[in-house]
Amino acid sequence: MRWNPQAYEAFADHRTRPAIDLLGRVVLDAPRRIVDLGCGSGGVTRLLAERWPQASILALDSSVEMLAAAREKTRAKGIEWQQVELASWCPSERFNLVFSNAALHWLADHPKWFPQLADAVAPEGVLAVQMPSNFAAPSHARMHELALEPPYRAHLERVVRPAPVLDAQTYYSLLAPRFETIDIWSTEYLQILRGENPVADWTRATWLGGLLEALPQTLRAPFEAEYRRRVLGAYPKIADGSTLFSFKRLFIVATAA
Repeated sequence: MRWNPQAYEAFADHRTRPAIDLLGRVVLDAPRRIVDLGCGSGGVTRLLAERWPQASILALDSSVEMLAAAREKTRAKGIEWQQVELASWCPSERFNLVFSNAALHWLADHPKWFPQLADAVAPEGVLAVQMPSNFAAPSHARMHELALEPPYRAHLERVVRPAPVLDAQTYYSLLAPRFETIDIWSTEYLQILRGENPVADWTRATWLGGLLEALPQTLRAPFEAEYRRRVLGAYPKIADGSTLFSFKRLFIVATAA
């Protein structure tokens, strides 16, 4: 999908906090080589560079727009930006830290992909991943329900993925043979948002945007309007005018022997 850095960063504080929480669980003194998978507009890459200023960082993303924004605002030394489709990424080296914040849920076939990620981790290195795990919540369930209704179903049935993130036990089974220690946990953030329909604005910059791109131009506006109506009903404003948006995320930190 075509990403809009400005729309994505409208909720920058909420989107960055899980990355900070993930980074806080990574125990590495001086990794020499780091890869940031799905670096987006570069905010998290900057956090990696600030923590390990001597490291060489490879920052990958599929979006030209996001990489342009990252290069503009992230001036730290030692960062190499590359446009890459993550699903086809084949590393030619191993990394002391393979880091990914809110990106791998876009990829299909996690049982195949996560062992490949493990192979990219150097001895005594770390795989650190955070993925949204909120797809059963009204913010996404309403979207998927609408996508499977006419006239949208004919265009969206093949692209809807109601559960792109697996359960924690499955990820443990995939990674346990390849790592010495594994830490997996979930956190549900109660996000306090402002605006007329902030949950719709949130999804518009990510999951909703992908579905809209898959629709013919004539169906995009009615689809978005109906989704916004439904999601507003699911997340009404409270007395002080804010909207409470609970958002669950899955974290994995795996350390190699």
